[in-house]
Amino acid sequence: MQHPYLIEFPKLGAPGIGYISVTEQQTHLPFAIERIFWTYYTPESIVRGRHAHHRTEQVLVAVAGRIVVTTEMPDGQIHTFRLEDPHTGLYIPPNAWHTMQYSHNAVQLVFASQAYEEADYIRQYEEFKRVWQA
Repeated sequence: MQHPYLIEFPKLGAPGIGYISVTEQQTHLPFAIERIFWTYYTPESIVRGRHAHHRTEQVLVAVAGRIVVTTEMPDGQIHTFRLEDPHTGLYIPPNAWHTMQYSHNAVQLVFASQAYEEADYIRQYEEFKRVWQA
C-alpha cells in the first residue's frame, strides 16, 4: 500500500528574475497524466475533498496561497501536509481519504492519473473504511 508523500519539482531561476518549475510526463510524477484541473476562490471556512478513489492517483500543488491537506490511510494513519511552495507537490494514492482546506488566495493545481469518472470516487467515509480494509 502506498502512502502520501511530498514531491519536489525543479525550481529554476533567481530572486531577481523569478522562478519556473517544470515536470514532464513521468519525470517527477509516478503516473501518466490523464486529467489536469485547478481549484480557486474557495472560502477558508470550507473543507473540500472528503473522499478517496478506487484507482485515481493525484499530485496536488499549491501554485498560490496555502493548502492544508489531511490524509487518512485504511490502517488509521493520519498525516497533515502544509502546501505553500509552488515547487512542491503532494502525491495522494488511490487508497487515501483526503481533505483540503485553503487560504483565501489559494490556487490548487491537480495532476490526476485517470479521467473523471464518478464511479471512481468513494464519497462516504464508512464506504472508504469498508473498501480499503477488506
